[in-house]
Amino acid sequence: MPDPAVVQPALELSFLDADVSVERRPDGALVLRTEVPFAPTDALLHNYLREWAEARPDQTFLAERTADGSAWRTISYGEAHQAATRLATAFAARELGPSRPILILSGNSIAHQLVALGAMMAGIPYAPLSVAYSTMSGDFGKLRAILRSLDPGMVFAAEAAPFARALAIDEMKGRAIVLGEGHAEVAGALALQSLLVDPADVAVSHRARELPSQTVAKILFTSGSTGMPKGVPTTHRMMCTSQSQIAVMWPFLRDHTPVILDWLPWSHVFGGSFSFNTVLRYGGTLYIDDGKPIPGEFARTIRNLREVRPTLYWNVPRGYELLLAVLESDAEVRQSFFGDLALMFYAGASLPAPLWRDLVTIGQRASGRVIPMTTSWGLTETAPSITMINRAVLAPGNIGIPMPGLALKLVPHQGKLEARVRGPNVMNGYWNAPEATAAAFDEEGYFRTGDAVILADPDDATQGVMFDGRTTEDFKLLTGTWVDAAAIRLRAHAAMAGLINDVVVTGADRDDVGLLLLCAAGHDPDDPAYRGRLAAALLRLNQGVTGASQCVARAIIMRQPPSFDSGEITEKGSLNARLIRERRAELVEALHRGSHPDMIGG
Repeated sequence: MPDPAVVQPALELSFLDADVSVERRPDGALVLRTEVPFAPTDALLHNYLREWAEARPDQTFLAERTADGSAWRTISYGEAHQAATRLATAFAARELGPSRPILILSGNSIAHQLVALGAMMAGIPYAPLSVAYSTMSGDFGKLRAILRSLDPGMVFAAEAAPFARALAIDEMKGRAIVLGEGHAEVAGALALQSLLVDPADVAVSHRARELPSQTVAKILFTSGSTGMPKGVPTTHRMMCTSQSQIAVMWPFLRDHTPVILDWLPWSHVFGGSFSFNTVLRYGGTLYIDDGKPIPGEFARTIRNLREVRPTLYWNVPRGYELLLAVLESDAEVRQSFFGDLALMFYAGASLPAPLWRDLVTIGQRASGRVIPMTTSWGLTETAPSITMINRAVLAPGNIGIPMPGLALKLVPHQGKLEARVRGPNVMNGYWNAPEATAAAFDEEGYFRTGDAVILADPDDATQGVMFDGRTTEDFKLLTGTWVDAAAIRLRAHAAMAGLINDVVVTGADRDDVGLLLLCAAGHDPDDPAYRGRLAAALLRLNQGVTGASQCVARAIIMRQPPSFDSGEITEKGSLNARLIRERRAELVEALHRGSHPDMIGG
């Protein structure tokens, strides 16, 4: 349960009230800026740990489940600072540095974060990888590529067993291997505990306070949806500036000590830079959720919510979908979840409007107050936020106004407005990838996000912007008509909820639009009843729309599931639609010929 030190009265929300200027250019481009004084910060992320260790040394900083799940293992700010400074001393004594970073293979844990903080204090970048790269892959293709590009001097994993195969590949040779548990199982590996024995070097601690803010703190890798993952050098200035932007947008945080239960992986910018950094910036407590929004693991999240009363809660839409069902039926979880909660926050994908409204409604019934659903839009390359909701009530789908200090340029592109961004929390370029870096920025130095947005109100930019899909997802039919693939995908998920796990939109250079369907668990593609329900869902999908660019002519079930090794599944667990269409060209061809036995509709 939360420490007495962080128990606090119900939070009164306050948001930034500011104008958003719009520069309208002759070529149709728009440049949006939130008009509020703002200057980038030169703070260092790890210095927040020192400040809270001095101010509240005994307060719980991080908590994780014990191996048997029966209790919480915790570490205070004072203990974490002491351990991190000892690790910084040990790291500084080794052949590590800006060009020889530390690679972290394992997921969220206290040990993971101590290694990360110790690396930052020593001025050594660390790179947290998706666990899938080291555990789910058969050939470790992405892991090998990252090892060659990054050339880490040290590799860390919290335990040996899950990573034994990955640690044995040729690309691991010559690198120091450090393990939280099971070091004896890997030849030559060091125990993390052995690096915590010697006291901290005062000189290392002093240098940690004085590092330049442009020092690279960590290297996050993109999901690799358009090829091999690209490394994003993320500086202290980028992350701390992002936190300062959030403080301007959400001033209520300045008087709040967050209590957060979160599963979001630290290898992604949402969990590792938004969620964790918010806890550290405001001296909060982070309970590491050992559950995930997938069958078989979500029960752990519910168990944790019976014990932890969050004040802020972040999740992806799938997590909220699973949570809603429990909140509606379980009064104990409902009271624990909403009792101290100030706001809900989603990111990672679009949240369906009915789900949004149901969560807000049940929260109001349970607590007697409005607990808003909020969001932000950002990228790994922007550390993370580009826009953020700045009011308690905005329409579902609204992603807010530009963060202070940023310029958001909207450029006409294939019938949409492509979003590009420039500002102090935007990366300078990818790690060891000059060609990718050159392609990522336009002639004015704006980063090309590949996302499309529209003004929620064309005459009032203060009403925020709406996400309008990926510009790279859209395609033309043979008629020359553009197809909004993202919109069709959202409609398909709504019409086929419970029947499919995901869908890929097809139809480029063809007469009509089709769908490749990935069956939901528990359904038999050969079951006539199931196929009948899919056919009925396809009819619902087409209700109220007209024209070949909006109607789905037919769909087909993918018998062979997408694979991680082929790149068809990204490390976020999402489908790489472009690659699936390329690798399954024969299936797409059969779908649009209308000649396949698995075809539905048409």
